[in-house]
Amino acid sequence: MKIRLAACLWLAACPFAALATDGPTYTPFASTIPAPVDHAFPGHIELAVDATDTVQKIFRIHETLPVQPGPVTLLYPEWELSSHGRTVSAANLAGLVVTAGGQPVAWERDPVDMHAFHVDVPPGAANLVVDFQFITRADDALIRDDLVNVAWQRLLVYPAGWFARNIPVQASLKVPGGLSVATSLTASGTSGTTTRFAETTLETLLDSPAFAARHIQRVPLGDPNQPAMQLDLIATDPADLPVAPDAVGKLRKLVRETRAVMGPPPYAHFDGLVVLDDNFSAGGIEHASSAEIYLPANYLREPADQLNNLDLIAHEHVHAWNGRWRQPADLWIPTPNVPSRNSLLWVYEGQTEFWGRVLAARSGMRTVQQTLDKLALDAAAVQIHAGRAWKPLADTTNDPIYVTGRNTVWPEWQRRKDYYGEGVMLWLDVASKAPIDAFAHAFFAVHGKPGNVSTYTFDDVCAALAKVAPSVDWRAYLTERLQAKDARVLDGLARLGWALAYTDTATDTFLQDEKESGATNLAYSVGLAVDAKGRVRGVVWDSPAFKAGMAPGDMITAVNGQAFSTKGLLDAVRATVTTPLALTFELDGEKHDVRLVYSGGARYPHLVRLPKAADRLSPLLAPRS
Repeated sequence: MKIRLAACLWLAACPFAALATDGPTYTPFASTIPAPVDHAFPGHIELAVDATDTVQKIFRIHETLPVQPGPVTLLYPEWELSSHGRTVSAANLAGLVVTAGGQPVAWERDPVDMHAFHVDVPPGAANLVVDFQFITRADDALIRDDLVNVAWQRLLVYPAGWFARNIPVQASLKVPGGLSVATSLTASGTSGTTTRFAETTLETLLDSPAFAARHIQRVPLGDPNQPAMQLDLIATDPADLPVAPDAVGKLRKLVRETRAVMGPPPYAHFDGLVVLDDNFSAGGIEHASSAEIYLPANYLREPADQLNNLDLIAHEHVHAWNGRWRQPADLWIPTPNVPSRNSLLWVYEGQTEFWGRVLAARSGMRTVQQTLDKLALDAAAVQIHAGRAWKPLADTTNDPIYVTGRNTVWPEWQRRKDYYGEGVMLWLDVASKAPIDAFAHAFFAVHGKPGNVSTYTFDDVCAALAKVAPSVDWRAYLTERLQAKDARVLDGLARLGWALAYTDTATDTFLQDEKESGATNLAYSVGLAVDAKGRVRGVVWDSPAFKAGMAPGDMITAVNGQAFSTKGLLDAVRATVTTPLALTFELDGEKHDVRLVYSGGARYPHLVRLPKAADRLSPLLAPRS
């Protein structure tokens, strides 16, 4: 109180504290967009999506919305829960026309929120009819004559003022001829190439993508007397669809192993929508009753080339429990136009990534050795991320809000969504102190009917861990790890009987990672990633290459005086134990000759056993079902 009083006296006495009277003043903006309220919605929305224009690649949307006369605000979704950020842009919406009773109705975009459109509904009108187009690029793979990717959040508007779970929607989808539809939504009928879906809520619709493809193969994976779980394999080439019997066996075991840890499924049925297509980057998007899983076209044909993708299906399936059923309280939002907060992504994504590693091993998707090699990559990446000195793990959970869609030039320093890889090591550290299976089984237990959401806080995580490991002060422990300026998150490896080490031989998993990235990875030696032409794709912050003045975008033209080649560079790095490494590179038309201060030879990450410690990691990777 004394401090506040002193501050007030200082402001009163200071001549600079007086308000300026000869300049403009600021008038705060008062939003007129109705806030979402948890109350019943009168009627339902009729939504029709036409996805047949595969030449100009345009989605056409026709909606009928029940309204009452007076002001109405229509919202175009902006936030995707599974992307944790503003990943839908109104820039792709075009041709917006609103009518009532066949007559045009004027609309006005909100001056601050570009995803909000204000409309005055004329007297006597009971419905608004809305038409618009969603525009995609000519090279966009979302809409083709053999594959259509339907993300509903891009293809509708809805009235502000209600929770999404309270707005019923009757949707239909028209696709090119010869295509079949795959989705977790229930179809209520078809007419020609149009599929009509059973009425559902806006919340469920937004969380239930659909694909239309010429070639779809469904692979049931569930056990009898359990909720159905299947993979909907989607490919442009039918030769990519056959699944080897042993692969089906591993996938079925994966489902059993997941349920053995997480408990009863939180869904009535689940569709893994697996797109086998090189036009998409490998990755996944989680949903409550389905998952979008994008994999290389040769994923099933050439399993030896998939060492870094083998836990992707496991990851997205775990999200049904961790992320969609149990959600962080600050991440849950009532509509896709309310900002989300991501403080617990180290649980939502980090623990899911951890379980992806573990379940891939328990099911046989990866061998134990391949899993150890993958964990070595996780640990090594954590070790070289110097950005922890200024940006702790806790702050990386904000990355989806401001980093998504932007390039990260120095990822080890800037840090980019490290709650994934570092989250693996965090939860491995937790597993060294607590029975992690018991925690997961209790924390993700389903209460009530499938489809409901159960939110949790940081305190809830700590309390659940305390029940299975009461001797640990989990609040202090987790806070310390989340705010650490060093790599102490790797300490759990030693408690599990293992250590990160480096040798001059790369593992198959490391080599596959190189192949997928298209660059030779020398991050753990000289600190470079270089493509086959000599273009520097990455430089590790504070590495020998960094200290020599190198940066991404440099073009290496010579290695120790000889013309650049990948083999020459690798040989030269191996020889650094006796011979200094000299590089010539060009940037902006200028030539630079540098000598790297490094004598460690080739270095590739491995996990090795600590001889005097019990092996507690191998039992963690052993099957449970």
